[in-house]
Amino acid sequence: MILLLAAGAAAYFWSSNEEPDLLQSAQQTAEPGEEPAAATPAVVSRSERSYDLTVDTVNPGAEISPMLYGAFFEEINHAGDGGLYAELISNRSFEDNPDTLFHWWVEETGGSTGKLSLSDSGLLNEVQTRAMAITVTAAAEGGAVSAVNNGYWGIAVTEGASYRLNFYARPEPGEELPLRITLESADGKQIYAEQVVSVLKEGWNQYSYTLISSGTAANARIVFSASRAGTLYLDMVSLFPETWKGRENGLRIDLAGKVAAMKPSFVRFPGGCFVEGKTPLDAYRWKTTIGPVESRPGHSAYWNYRSSDGLGFHEYLQWAEDLQAEPLYVAYIGISHDGDPIAKANTVPLAEIQPWIQDVLDAIEYANGPVTGEWGALRAANGHPEPFQLKYVEIGNENNFQLSEYAQRYGLFYQAIKDKYPDMNIIANTALEGEPIEIIDEHYYESAEWFMNNANRYDTYDRSGPGIYVGEYAVTKGAGEGNLNAAIGEAAFMVGMERNSDIVKMSSYAPLFVNAKDRTWNPDAIVFDSASSYGTPSYHVQQLFGSNKGDVVLPAVLTAAGSADAAVKQSIQGAIGLGSWSTQVEYSDVRVAKGDEVLFEDDFSADSGGWTVKSGSWEQSEGTFRQSSSDIDVRAVAGDASWSDYTLTLRARKTGGAEGMLIMFGAKDDDTFYWWNLGGWCNTQSAIEKSVGGSRSVIGQTVPVSIETGRWYDIRIELSGGNIRTYLDDRLIQEIDDNSSHGPLFQTASRDLATGEIIVKVVNAGEAAQRTHITFAGLAAKRLTGTSTVLQSEELSDENSFTQPDRIAPAVQTIQVNDGSLEYEFPKYSVTVLRLKEGGG
Repeated sequence: MILLLAAGAAAYFWSSNEEPDLLQSAQQTAEPGEEPAAATPAVVSRSERSYDLTVDTVNPGAEISPMLYGAFFEEINHAGDGGLYAELISNRSFEDNPDTLFHWWVEETGGSTGKLSLSDSGLLNEVQTRAMAITVTAAAEGGAVSAVNNGYWGIAVTEGASYRLNFYARPEPGEELPLRITLESADGKQIYAEQVVSVLKEGWNQYSYTLISSGTAANARIVFSASRAGTLYLDMVSLFPETWKGRENGLRIDLAGKVAAMKPSFVRFPGGCFVEGKTPLDAYRWKTTIGPVESRPGHSAYWNYRSSDGLGFHEYLQWAEDLQAEPLYVAYIGISHDGDPIAKANTVPLAEIQPWIQDVLDAIEYANGPVTGEWGALRAANGHPEPFQLKYVEIGNENNFQLSEYAQRYGLFYQAIKDKYPDMNIIANTALEGEPIEIIDEHYYESAEWFMNNANRYDTYDRSGPGIYVGEYAVTKGAGEGNLNAAIGEAAFMVGMERNSDIVKMSSYAPLFVNAKDRTWNPDAIVFDSASSYGTPSYHVQQLFGSNKGDVVLPAVLTAAGSADAAVKQSIQGAIGLGSWSTQVEYSDVRVAKGDEVLFEDDFSADSGGWTVKSGSWEQSEGTFRQSSSDIDVRAVAGDASWSDYTLTLRARKTGGAEGMLIMFGAKDDDTFYWWNLGGWCNTQSAIEKSVGGSRSVIGQTVPVSIETGRWYDIRIELSGGNIRTYLDDRLIQEIDDNSSHGPLFQTASRDLATGEIIVKVVNAGEAAQRTHITFAGLAAKRLTGTSTVLQSEELSDENSFTQPDRIAPAVQTIQVNDGSLEYEFPKYSVTVLRLKEGGG
């Protein structure tokens, strides 16, 4: 037996040939990558076994996609500017606001007076539209007029570290003006570094210096001081610390290092809604993000701040290369959000879409083309003659919200890319009837309960259909600012993705970064300020799964101790309901029967009193139940929450509006129900949706269905256990088994073919430890050695913070298995990875 002490909770495991109270060894915790500590004796009591887990080590299942776990970067929460992009100066080009010197201010000292102002004349180049003027109107001995910038909520400096200062400056013609630059404490009382320019040369000139800090501070500032009367101009003021991999115009070391520790197989960029912008004018244009930074205009980005585009297309590709990850480029296809991704699509007319198609082709050519071509030559001129080998392109981002527009554009982009680059892997935002679809991008922001209930989501996906890329997902409800509850829910879902990686080809958590001073989206994987950073529990789950991905699934069966069944299948139970979404509809002849027993019947010839109206405008008249409002999420319910295994039949007719009908079943309360969404998504699709705790999502897959106005439809829904069958005019539309996993344990197993190691991942979402007998069936050698890595804490609400960055962090212990099996106690609220190799001492 081995006792693990991990994050305040004990995990116990026994080799099967040991006495229950004989301690074999106990291991102290170690950080990932460190050698586990030596064993020390102890004695513990044995608890009652709850589960049996059998891992088949000789009959591997599906191959696990080598691209399964990746990283998704978007310029949101100041993730790039003020974050991953290592630039320390905010509003370095004075373009962030046309009217004010955003993040710059003036200080007058020693009796000197003057001002700062924006100037639009005599500019550095045709790209820069503004510069900053420092004017000294009255100079006093020992005084100065200064321009001050404190970066992104403070400039972090470290004693002994070097900082590369670059700026462009010019004096007014004929003036000989000196300039003094200092790195200072926030109150200006301590100078960390100083550089003096004795005389600024005539015209625009670049000045470059290395500053070495004499102190450490998280909230330093940079100060440009003029001491003589006159006016001088500054533009492209830049201060860089040392960067990850030593790259010019590179990345912040701690943040890039945390992403590298995730071992992502790909990096998706540049977004997200950042791709589209609010209007086409704000869309991402990769061609303006390459080359010298002073030639990049930047642009007004989606998340309410301007992007400098210093972290541009070339830097993204270079970052992926440095991570040894595949780049995945998300292309703009002429659909912008206009502030509302559902209701207010702002589009480039189809007649004007060809330049955007060419833009994607040019982007691929820049990444992959020969140096003899236009874009390959430019890549080489930017320092990278070798091709970046871009293999993945996504056509649009979340444009399934504008389905009719997306349907008109997708094929045009797909065909143009395939004609020139037939081997390119192309990702779609949704399924489109009649179009070639290789991979579909699915996004989920839900509760932990939803993710756990959907851990088996991909078990029943059509294996002959397109692959799945879960491009954005995270627990966003009940997640605090990134708590253990979120991580547990996500890990349970990831177990299901990995077990089904023959269909789930790729995945990436979102968002990746948040500057603690700009939490536009919550939660996020990595939290940072000017000087430090930490990973949330969700980050650590990403790192654990990305670092412990096998090559093939090993079939594994989890059963309750003493039970022959792998799981107890639960029947769908609940009442029925009728509804609509921005649509007017009539219903008639509602009947619920369980075999020969009629549970409910209403022909609406009179008020039955059986319906409870939740919303909308309902009226019973002439044998129909009419809903006449244009509201969304309109419902009326009837029946008993205990009903199960029934058949619901009715007639329905759409009389007006945007969509079709909503037929509810399995309704337990206002937040927990199913409905068949007929003619949803702007009357283009049908799907079965399940609401758990108010979080609603599609189970199974959508199918193309449109509802005609004025036509009566016969509708039938049959429930048998967890099986759902839906019929429209006696035609079977969908059949789905709701295999929701209720836990508390979620598991998957795999093998690393290169090392031969067996990897077992187990999530315990419950409030009690679960002792499990694990059998490794078919082993040639009965002895296994390796490690157990546990992420755990006492409360689901527990979080990491700047003061306690490792409160919830992986703890590593060595383990040993004799005779091919062991007893292991998975701590409450935990994610555990067992990595074992046959043999060993």
